[in-house]
Amino acid sequence: MEERLADSGSSNNSLRSDQWPSLAFDAWKDTCATLHMWTQIVGKIRAVQTPFVNHSWHVTLYLTARGLTTSPIPYGARTFQIDFDFIHHLLLINTSDGSAKAMALRPRSVADFYQELFSILRQLGLAVTIHTTPNEVVEAIPFEQDQVHASYDAEYANRFWRALVQADRVLKQFRAGFIGKCSPVHFFWGSFDLAVTRFSGRTAPEHPGGIPNCPDWITRDAYSHELSSCGFWPGGGPLPYPLFYAYAYPEPAGFSTAPVRPDSAFYDSSFREFILPYDEVRQAPSPDTMLLEFLQSSYEAAANLGNWDRSALERSGHMPG
Repeated sequence: MEERLADSGSSNNSLRSDQWPSLAFDAWKDTCATLHMWTQIVGKIRAVQTPFVNHSWHVTLYLTARGLTTSPIPYGARTFQIDFDFIHHLLLINTSDGSAKAMALRPRSVADFYQELFSILRQLGLAVTIHTTPNEVVEAIPFEQDQVHASYDAEYANRFWRALVQADRVLKQFRAGFIGKCSPVHFFWGSFDLAVTRFSGRTAPEHPGGIPNCPDWITRDAYSHELSSCGFWPGGGPLPYPLFYAYAYPEPAGFSTAPVRPDSAFYDSSFREFILPYDEVRQAPSPDTMLLEFLQSSYEAAANLGNWDRSALERSGHMPG
């Protein structure tokens, strides 16, 4: 990518724009909705085959140099892995005994995607069954019946992945300064966001639940302990633009008015989260610096107002960026 830009005589600003691509939600919202359902299908395959880990850390996807992966999934003495390739626009299924299959990522319904993927799994000797109702969406059409979501714009799927690459890289830098309990940087297919979560070590009040099509026991397990979480979301509903977010659970008194940086960040009372629009980051002179400032200041608001034992939880002398 850098060679191509250098050959065209593009400036450093053009290079940064390519690395942090424009991702206007309205331009790809139908593709986003379809891809959300495709990742749910793949994620549910991992979920049913993987031993349960607290906070549902066993179900997530991870960034790769080409897209998203389940990482190895156990199947008896075998393992298999499913990868989204957003460069060649393929779904790749590989097994530990050397078998491999691929299917095209192209405009097609969720029902068609579901049927072909499970046909391939059967061909590979992988008898997997999932609950086919989507999670964390209001209109939950069973996958095998979903003819509504059928869009795939390859350019925007690739842009989304490239935005995730940058977010993943910076979130991992931010994560490195914390030595207490902390999640990996991982992609939740239910909420369709990339996230990393730090924990104080103390238990939290029982979460009220109420997330659409998500059992309350899952939500309560996810929020069983005090936390500060942040991540990247492509947008939707009342926030129809890509954004970085940060929140605390339980939210300590004064959190919503804490001085979170940069100035373009704001607290959204309906989401109960601090929001930093992605476009503010990608257009900044130093996107990494702005994003790290947001992540660090929002964490400090949660930790200081929540009386976390920061000296025991943070690496001495470490400051992201």
